[in-house]
Amino acid sequence: MRYYVTLDGRERPVDVDILPTGALTVSVEGRLVEADVVEIDDGSLSIRIDGQVLDLTLEGLPPEVGIVASGHRIYGRIESERLRASAAARRTKGGADEKVIVAPMPGRVTKVLVAVGDEVAVGQGVVVVEAMKMENELRAKAGGVVAEIHAQAGATIEAGARLVTFA
Repeated sequence: MRYYVTLDGRERPVDVDILPTGALTVSVEGRLVEADVVEIDDGSLSIRIDGQVLDLTLEGLPPEVGIVASGHRIYGRIESERLRASAAARRTKGGADEKVIVAPMPGRVTKVLVAVGDEVAVGQGVVVVEAMKMENELRAKAGGVVAEIHAQAGATIEAGARLVTFA
């Protein structure tokens, strides 16, 4: 199965095949890597890639996920070919998916950085959400005008909750 992994704005194709023995064959950007994954009791993953071991915790649900590794948190996008094809089929003309900021994980809104009617640029901070005692600034994927704010500072939210809609 092919996956598209986007970290720090760079997309990398990752091919993962599960062999009949249960072993994995993994190729990142066409380069074969030695990999093994073990799920730990608390739901996190222990991954060995080319001899290096990383313990990862994933937050949220694909495609938008938070990844905690070695005490560092980054946000990325993980899409399977099937998920990408399904999203493309549902997407309406004009990039409707980019017009709504949704919570990537459950947490609490600590700040709303925009107001209805504000002009927002691509990459501009829109909402700050606290999850697991860390503040995470959610940024606009597309420019536009703020049409509606769905959550206020102090509100507790679930993963996938709509936070801000752009016109």
